Amino acid sequence: MELRICIDVDDMARAIAFYTDGLGLRVGRRFDSGFVELLGASSPIDLLLNAAGTLPNPAQPQARSYQRHWTPVHLDFVVDDIEAVAARLQQLGAVLEIPPSDRAWGRIAGLADPFGHGIDLLQFKGQGYDALVEPG
Repeated sequence: MELRICIDVDDMARAIAFYTDGLGLRVGRRFDSGFVELLGASSPIDLLLNAAGTLPNPAQPQARSYQRHWTPVHLDFVVDDIEAVAARLQQLGAVLEIPPSDRAWGRIAGLADPFGHGIDLLQFKGQGYDALVEPG
């Protein structure tokens, strides 16, 4: 099974610049003017151009908004230098919501991309998440 991640955006050029210049992803296929594939992560990321205020589907009463919003799903990007990547993303329009902080497994920073989606940066150290595994 393949996992593809889809991110709605209202400005394709800005989204491509944010994710390629900010995170080092690269443009794959351009399916049409409203659908661009990004490669370089462990799963392809599809940027989908959709105007603010449009409905995701006819049965969904909540219209798209590109203001900061909360959803129970967010993306984690594992990076080698959390401060440098966080700074670069902020220059490209991200909002730093949780400054880089230490955890038992490494460091984490929380941001919102220019389209209101939550993203976290993770920088592993030592055993990474294996430091959290309970015996047995």
